[in-house]
Amino acid sequence: MILGAAVAVVIAAAAPLAEQSFTLDQPAEVVATLHAGCERCDWGVAGREAAAVTIAVDGRYRTHAMLTRGDKDSEYRVLLGRYPRGTHAIVVEADPSSTARGVGAVRVSRVDVASVREGEPAYEGLAHAPILRARPNTIGRFTDVPLLMWYETAPTPRGRSYRYSVIFSNEDGGTATDRLMATWGRTTDIEFVYGVEVDADGRTIADEFQGPDHVVMPFRGEKDAQHPIEFVVTDNNMVSDKPQPGAKTPAAPMRYSPAPELFDLTNQSREVVMDAHPWTYRVTSQEMSREAKIGDDAAAGSGKIPDPRRFVFVEACSELDGAALAFGVRVMTSSGPRWFDSHRDRDQFRIVRSGCFRGAVPVSGSQAIRVDAIRFRAWKQPDAKTPQPAVRVTRVNRVFTLGDDYAIKPVRFEWRGSLPLALDGTPAELPF
Repeated sequence: MILGAAVAVVIAAAAPLAEQSFTLDQPAEVVATLHAGCERCDWGVAGREAAAVTIAVDGRYRTHAMLTRGDKDSEYRVLLGRYPRGTHAIVVEADPSSTARGVGAVRVSRVDVASVREGEPAYEGLAHAPILRARPNTIGRFTDVPLLMWYETAPTPRGRSYRYSVIFSNEDGGTATDRLMATWGRTTDIEFVYGVEVDADGRTIADEFQGPDHVVMPFRGEKDAQHPIEFVVTDNNMVSDKPQPGAKTPAAPMRYSPAPELFDLTNQSREVVMDAHPWTYRVTSQEMSREAKIGDDAAAGSGKIPDPRRFVFVEACSELDGAALAFGVRVMTSSGPRWFDSHRDRDQFRIVRSGCFRGAVPVSGSQAIRVDAIRFRAWKQPDAKTPQPAVRVTRVNRVFTLGDDYAIKPVRFEWRGSLPLALDGTPAELPF
């Protein structure tokens, strides 16, 4: 239910950027969508990366929003939390201390407010969404910003489960950029951060989070209403239910509360959430460029990648046990058709997880990328514990490239079937 819109106010620095009231006839979870931009902001340029704004409700700080998408008026959806019946006031203000020094005027042209009442289909998914405290070493550095949050839900014998994941703009630690593109098809960092099981009355039965070293453990921290407060504590964006020991936590809190969206990822990879928000490819590519992780002649194993607009992205699904696989694409070049393989002759660039996956491979040439075939290869894992390692490709969901503006350019090819792979690297081809 849309409750209203704010008129932008961009005058003196101390004045609010926007003010908006909303009225609830019963308690509800509330989401605000800021239509905002900032002059000279460019996530790829040091000193002009972004502007930060704060959102308060009824005089209480709720969350920051980082305006990563430049001067263009763009939507930033934030979860404000649960509020009782009555009239409430939102105030959006600039945060100069967390804003790049070289940007111009910050504007908020409109604030849309939506409420979801208890009992409505989306209520529980919003009511349990986590709030993230910013990793201290990202504040003021414009790195690893939470861009999106989504959740998945399923019935359980005791009630229903909700699993929340966050897409960060990158990860400062963890997987090297070139391996990340080969095996995950992205340079964002996607992490499961919180899971909860509730009974038929909405009461929490059990909840958990993914901590350092990817260890999932029970959540024992504080909550704001039903929203767990989590701290991003590692350079690869693992979270904790308490501050990291010894961390220099800023005096003023910096929280991120992206409004979560429901996704059904049956027969799809997690990266389809990015596809639904294609601007994420531009933001993460800009961060890679600013952090010198892109090079024209970046070799496999260097930790850098060529321009992401020279990659072919593939999403496929497999049944994999005790094996590894890679894919290749055939591209028309000036000297004729040529194959480019995602593993780039490096064992660690092979995909070792079963189910639906995303990967990407760089291709050479200055002309528009033309793909006309795909192939798959597989190898037995040296440490395979299964007596009969095997791989069978079952789907190719999508193939695409990125345009000059980082917009997704689909290659029209999909496939469903059963393609068993020999475990000796022999390619099995699927022509378009």
